[in-house]
Formats: sequence, C-alpha cells, structure tokens
Amino acid sequence: MNDRSDVLAWNGLAAALIADFPKLPAAQRNMARQIFLNPRAPEIHPDWRDAARTTVGVLRMAAGRHPRDTALKHLIGELAAGNPTFARLWRTQHVHEKTYGPKKFNHDLIGQISLNYETFHVPASDDHEVLVIYTAAPHSPEQDLLDRLAAIATDMSAIPTNASPTSRPATP
Repeated sequence: MNDRSDVLAWNGLAAALIADFPKLPAAQRNMARQIFLNPRAPEIHPDWRDAARTTVGVLRMAAGRHPRDTALKHLIGELAAGNPTFARLWRTQHVHEKTYGPKKFNHDLIGQISLNYETFHVPASDDHEVLVIYTAAPHSPEQDLLDRLAAIATDMSAIPTNASPTSRPATP
C-alpha cells in the first residue's frame, strides 16, 4: 500500500479475505475507501471503529508528509463528503503509523477470524509504500480458517468466469 492507502499489490488469499481486488476498479482498491465508503465495512470489520480511527490517522500522517498531494487531498475530501464519521475523526487530528497488531475480519464463508498484522516499509519509496502481512499462529484455529479460505478460493478460481458461482465445470 502507499500513503494514500491504495492497495498496489495483493495475493490470492488477501483478495479472498479482504476484497476481490482484481475485480475492483483501480480507484476502489483503496483501504480508506473500503473502510468508509463500503456500506458493508462495519460488517466485514468487527473492530470497525478502531479501523476507522487508524485509517484516518494514517491518512493524517500522509497529509503531513505530502501536503501538496492533490490525489490525497481529493481522497480526503471524498471521504469527508461521503462519511460523517470520517469528517468527525478527521477533525480530531489523530496521527497514526500502521505498525503491527491484531485485526479481525468477518467473512461470509469462514466466519470471524482474528489475525496479526505487521507492516514493513519498502525502501526507497517516494510514497512511503508498505507491505502489510497478516498471519495466524501455526496450528491455531485461525490458521485452520485461513487454510479453509485458501481451499475455497482455489476451488472458486477453477470455475469459468462466465459460470454462476454454484455451477461447476463439466467433467470429461
């Protein structure tokens, strides 16, 4: 991700867990938009209030780093106009750097999962790009859920794009 919370790269499991990034228009591949403009966000993120506050703090830090970034200014204006909670949180002037911690997700297919994340800074990046890695403890119930989701995502990727989600490819 970059300072504006644009998702620049992902793996298949991230797309299965967080958002179907490959199918989203590029502008929607942004975690701030997903948190504040996706009507399902509070359902997907059980700790939505914390996620919202953190997201605003990350954008506030980015605004301090890049005060002339017109794309960032546009994003902040869009979020403030589109979500009153964002506008209220923005006025608090909370600054946050995403480092590490727990993160919960509600997923339609596997239920609630609690993971740990760690953020790594990408060297020599003008946009302060970061790599965010979500992990589960080995042999934990969360690891079992991730394995289950990975299997489901693999099965779903075998379905032709013109097929309905409940149909299966014909067998020879």
